[in-house]
Amino acid sequence: MKKLNLKGLTGEVVTRFSPSYEEARQEWNRAVQKFPLVILYCTNTGDVSNAIIWARKHEVQIRIRSGGHHYEGYSIGNGVIVVDLSRMDGIMLNAKEQLKVQGGVKNGQLYAFVGSLGYPFPGGTCPVGVSGYTLGGGWGFSSRYLGLGCDSLIELEIVDYTGRILTANQFVNGDLFWACRGAGGGNFGIVVSMTFALPEKVDKISFVEIYAPKADAKMQETFLNAWQYWLEDLDERMTVNASLFNSLEEGMAIYGRGFFYGSPEEAAEVMEPLLNNGEIQLFVTQLSFLEAVRAVEATYPEYERFKSTGRFVYRKYSEKEIRNIVGLISKRAEGSIYAAITVYALGGKASQINPFETAFFYRQADYIMGIQTVWTVPGFAEENTQWLKKRFPYVKSLTKGSFVNFPYSHLRHYEKEYFGWNAPRLKKVNKKYDPYNVFTFPQGINGSPRP
Repeated sequence: MKKLNLKGLTGEVVTRFSPSYEEARQEWNRAVQKFPLVILYCTNTGDVSNAIIWARKHEVQIRIRSGGHHYEGYSIGNGVIVVDLSRMDGIMLNAKEQLKVQGGVKNGQLYAFVGSLGYPFPGGTCPVGVSGYTLGGGWGFSSRYLGLGCDSLIELEIVDYTGRILTANQFVNGDLFWACRGAGGGNFGIVVSMTFALPEKVDKISFVEIYAPKADAKMQETFLNAWQYWLEDLDERMTVNASLFNSLEEGMAIYGRGFFYGSPEEAAEVMEPLLNNGEIQLFVTQLSFLEAVRAVEATYPEYERFKSTGRFVYRKYSEKEIRNIVGLISKRAEGSIYAAITVYALGGKASQINPFETAFFYRQADYIMGIQTVWTVPGFAEENTQWLKKRFPYVKSLTKGSFVNFPYSHLRHYEKEYFGWNAPRLKKVNKKYDPYNVFTFPQGINGSPRP
């Protein structure tokens, strides 16, 4: 076996002979098990540049990892170099009171920084990396009030295929800036910093939760029907998601939560139409923004094994269609401990930007509909994968396009599905900024074979 030549790499190098390799190669989704050639922990942009130059010289494919939360694990791969940015986690306010974060910052770190200063932020709902979240558009519990994550982005720095650092904003490399607001991570280079405009400070928000234990299929159908009409004139200060689920522990139930930028009394009034005449419990707590996001983050496990995806809903469903949707989770896969249909409210500020103004195309959708299955025993991966694969065609028949932040590896014509009519322009941008397809991965723009 030829000895691996690591000359030229800077930062902490981990190989399969390193004691930390097994831990270092794990993604948040433990259903993903890949074996990279090298994992490189970068501490500065020089490390990132050197990694790209080394990879090209040795003809090794690159994967980019900041939070490690990619649903399909495209931030890792077999025989690749993983450029890990998790140690590049600096955050600062610049002279213009804009927020600048390095490429490895996670939501929790960002929330702690801005929340301590009294600011909210349109970030994600779980401890993901800020850059991957933003590059894919970014849905969160502030999306209807503050816009998607990418809507606050005003500039980024990205290391290109030559190892050079490029700045992209509306005045410089504007086409790249356009593409980086919705095309997903990993396509054009390695993002090493992002600068965001901050919203106005808030004192308190209302953290909303709904819960219906033992919600049979009929109640779940009633809820989903109410949901689709409730969204029509929803106060844009409210953003929620809700899961219709079937779990090993609870059976069939409903749980939802979200943020309302107003008083608890107003929040309760807004939520009333969803409560099915009191059958669904409502809990509203007045918290600081930081307290609210921490309450959400505390519910996420350290890792999971799951298969999941999400698509965009543009119309109302008939009773029969709703019955069929709920029926998708009536039986869990073998080994599954949790199966769910989850709906994520869109509209509000997220819909007030033209679909062609940024790469995130599906702004006019009413909501995102996701489907997922979770298991704990590794041996049940195939059963759960097939469970979702069998149900996906029906979900696809009712929806338009897939959310790149909720990717699905079995998606056909994925560029069209993820990017809609923005796909042709994205291919041109990719050809310009990555002409040799250096930043390739299984569902990258311009495509590549699945490793």
